[in-house]
Amino acid sequence: MRVAVVGHVEWVEFARVENVPRPGQIIHALETWQEPGGGGAVAAAQLARLAGSCLLFTALGADDLGRRSRAELTRLGVEIRAIPDAEPTRQQFTYVDEAGERTITVLGEKLRPGGGDSRLPWRELAGLDAVFFVSGDVESLRHARRARVLVATARELPTLREAGVQLDALVGSGEDDAELYRPGELDPAPHLVVTTSGGLGGWVQPGGPFRPAPLPGTVVDAYGSGDCFAAGLTFALGRGDSVEDAVALAARCGAAVMTGRGPYTAQLDRP
Repeated sequence: MRVAVVGHVEWVEFARVENVPRPGQIIHALETWQEPGGGGAVAAAQLARLAGSCLLFTALGADDLGRRSRAELTRLGVEIRAIPDAEPTRQQFTYVDEAGERTITVLGEKLRPGGGDSRLPWRELAGLDAVFFVSGDVESLRHARRARVLVATARELPTLREAGVQLDALVGSGEDDAELYRPGELDPAPHLVVTTSGGLGGWVQPGGPFRPAPLPGTVVDAYGSGDCFAAGLTFALGRGDSVEDAVALAARCGAAVMTGRGPYTAQLDRP
């Protein structure tokens, strides 16, 4: 399996708390830690666990956080394709409450890979088994379409509309207004649309509802669950699994990551 992600990376500071503070409240963190995050980073790490390695086409700031992100993701089996950007690495602050739910504040502008940057080896995407498009510009999406299977997040609908490429699958959350897709919004229409609904499972078009995967342990941290779901779907479709089997593997990936601290400690290994 040869797979890749086109997307962004952010440096995340996590704080575990009993509850997210109300206006005016002062609370004490029970635990804190830092590591690279963002949809591109999390999905690439999960794909690397499933496939053995994963290319990540991204943009990293030419700063210490950009260098630390590159080092940490490389350690996780991700092969970085990025040119240092003059802008600082985007940061993120995430509360994780006692129920494992995450509440996110982002600081700064998202750094997106540019498809017109000739310094990036976009030709490497041609002929890959699967690519997951998390964020980027129109030209980077068109480069991604050179893979055999292309999956994209519904959070990037404006870019998807402008590019007008054929998607093998579109994946999004039915619980997030920013990821709602309505039939007819994309031309050509995706071959497959997968909408997740947390503990309720989700819906596949065409296909119908699907059940959530059982949790392999206690919920610790929901950060990255949706990204790991999408990565699992991308891997399975690229491998040639049926839609039913691909969604089942994706659900297992989304459930597994919720049982570990942060987005990497409990990712699903290759089945």
